[in-house]
Amino acid sequence: MEYNKIIAVTGLPGLYELLSSKSDGAIVKSLDDSSTRFVASRVHNFSHLETIEIFTVRDNVNLVDIFNAMEKNSATLPDEKDAKAIKAYFEKVYPDMDFERVYNSDMKKMVKWYVVLKANNVEIKLTEYEAETIEEPAAEPAIEATKPAPKAKAAKKKEEVTDAAAEEAPKKKTTRAKKEETATEEETPKKKAPAKKK
Repeated sequence: MEYNKIIAVTGLPGLYELLSSKSDGAIVKSLDDSSTRFVASRVHNFSHLETIEIFTVRDNVNLVDIFNAMEKNSATLPDEKDAKAIKAYFEKVYPDMDFERVYNSDMKKMVKWYVVLKANNVEIKLTEYEAETIEEPAAEPAIEATKPAPKAKAAKKKEEVTDAAAEEAPKKKTTRAKKEETATEEETPKKKAPAKKK
């Protein structure tokens, strides 16, 4: 049985193995009596043990860290009904726990859950996700940055054509103006200078 499939269900005692989930709930198997049942999500909430964190005087720690500390410690588990014994146990096993924010009811649950997990031979460890080999996308933008965008290319060509037309236009105009001037000179008869009187 895998630890990442173990859940706690609000309103139901003990722990459950998540067999399958549906849009309106889940099919779960009790770790206490191995009974299977459907649990509606509109009535109950599900909490994966893997996602539960515990307050400490420093950063929050995963519930797995508490269970591992319990496993390593040789102290006998306290009676679930004795609140003082439970607190004294965790003060010894995990002294960094924030006892002002972690209630006695929470510590009681941790003891119960630990006993259930051990009874079902569940290996208490977080799921290790294998790092997938993904090519770094940083190389792509560098390649794209060297290529001018198609629109930019078209705009650049348009500018070049416009510039070329602008350069040619005055030349044509000048040539036309010269021709017109020449034609005007030819058509206009030259006035003869008035004859000098003798």
